[in-house]
Amino acid sequence: MEIAVVGAGGRVGREVTDILKNQGHEIVEVTRSAGVDVHTGTGLAEALSGVEAVIDAVNIPPSPDTDVVTGFFRTTARNLQRAAAAAGVRRIVLVSIIGIDEFTSGHYAGKLAQERALLEGPVPVRIVRAAQFHEFPAMMLEWTTQGDVARVPAMRTQLVAVRTVAEKLAEIAVHDGPAMTDIAGPEEIRLSVAAAEVARRRGYPARVEEVADTSDPNHGLQATGALLPGPDAVIAGPTFAEWLTRR
Repeated sequence: MEIAVVGAGGRVGREVTDILKNQGHEIVEVTRSAGVDVHTGTGLAEALSGVEAVIDAVNIPPSPDTDVVTGFFRTTARNLQRAAAAAGVRRIVLVSIIGIDEFTSGHYAGKLAQERALLEGPVPVRIVRAAQFHEFPAMMLEWTTQGDVARVPAMRTQLVAVRTVAEKLAEIAVHDGPAMTDIAGPEEIRLSVAAAEVARRRGYPARVEEVADTSDPNHGLQATGALLPGPDAVIAGPTFAEWLTRR
């Protein structure tokens, strides 16, 4: 098949591109460096010409502001639907986040807006909602460390490998699948515990504290398990500990 990967240079995009190329598919890498901007629409129609399926793994916008993020994702989704419909694309496969239906701010709200905007278009959409990736605790350490202490927001999660999610995206792009698929790792873990293990292995920061970030409207949902998979989710390894050991 000829498959376009939007955001092919990003964390998910790189993995899914590698998987599909290894399977013998022809990949169109939709990236700014390739002259295609899904946000402005520049080069998008040309890039999707002849494409049978699209995987939307567009990179996140640089701002955490809710209006900016939702506007970005809504615009990219509508541009993608418009160009995909004109090109005769069979389906769009989107990577999103488990449990975001009640979230009202930040990246989660942006992904929800992206889902809804894509579903408004004529091309069939398949959504793969993933748990947080194994890399997320390290990113959280970078964002929250001051001095020798990282103050990590309370969150229950079931961390999953990017490669595992990419394999599911590739499978659905090629063979089709249900309208919505949740995918997560095998074990529940508190984000602060995972971050503390990363810190222990690195040797810094010296201490990781779990905090309730009451300035975040989503903090209660994160802390009480809204981001955990439901009973019908695909559960796949490796575990976070196994993933750390292999690095």
